[in-house]
Amino acid sequence: MAGFVACLLGSFFLLPVVIFGGGNADQAAAGQLNTGAVPALYLPWVLKAGAMCDAIPAPLIAAQIEQESGWNPNAKSPAGAQGISQFMPGTWPTWGRDDDGNGKADPFDAGDAIMAQGRYDCSHADLMAGYLKQGLVHGPLIDLVLASYNAGAGAVLSAGGVPDNGETPNYVKVINALIAKYTKALEDSGAVPAGQRLAAPLREKALITSPYGGKRPSSAYGYHTGIDFGVGLGTPVHAAGPGTVTFAGWNSAYGNRIVIRHPQQDGKSVESTYNHLFSLSVSKGDTVGVGQVIAATGNTGNSTGPHLHFEVLYGGQFTDPGPWIGLN
Repeated sequence: MAGFVACLLGSFFLLPVVIFGGGNADQAAAGQLNTGAVPALYLPWVLKAGAMCDAIPAPLIAAQIEQESGWNPNAKSPAGAQGISQFMPGTWPTWGRDDDGNGKADPFDAGDAIMAQGRYDCSHADLMAGYLKQGLVHGPLIDLVLASYNAGAGAVLSAGGVPDNGETPNYVKVINALIAKYTKALEDSGAVPAGQRLAAPLREKALITSPYGGKRPSSAYGYHTGIDFGVGLGTPVHAAGPGTVTFAGWNSAYGNRIVIRHPQQDGKSVESTYNHLFSLSVSKGDTVGVGQVIAATGNTGNSTGPHLHFEVLYGGQFTDPGPWIGLN
């Protein structure tokens, strides 16, 4: 695959809003969570905690709770961690509040604990984003946040990333894998719309923050090889067509990245790529269908804000994705 371009949202073009789905902002945020996978008693708290900051969406909150306690509000660990979100007694007073209004801040009250979890995660996201900018730590932001929750921010800083302590890397890996379970799946016909060559990769409202082509004045990377859609972190990303995943992993410029090879059109190869992702729901070699949820949007790699950088390669060459997905 020839060349790449990083997506720097600091200098972007504001184009008309593109609508891939309906609903207001609150409905869109709620739609990112697979609400059926969350115990009904805790759903309002998961949604509320997941709305505290862009870096920590509701599917992440839910996945973390499953790993921490298996949704048990009375859980206690051998190390002394307490409640559904497993707060240590020494940490709880800093983050715990009486969010459920019952007159006490208690780690065994699920509402109090889940909201404290959201505050704690968001604080770590801000801290780790600063460390990343200074070059003090390396790796995906969410991995660093989860590692901080598990091992402490000091341990992450000392290690320069996720500590290789025998526990934390697996903790991060398990939660990343669980995110797909808590992300709402696509509910449509699973077909490319009539008149299009591929389906749109998003179903939420999306602003085009950088179009295909042309050198951007403040960009050191020159020609823009795809379209940038400005959407919140954790928005479901859908396969634009049927095909096989040929790459799913980390790229230093693109961050978390997925490449799908589709059936040939007019005798030429067709590939679509999805970049700067928050989490991946597929692996190399997987077969995917039209509209299948393959990832969640993120802010990884060379990126200055949550968005999706979407590319189409036709005959091995980058081409404007707009006409392929019905934008032009």
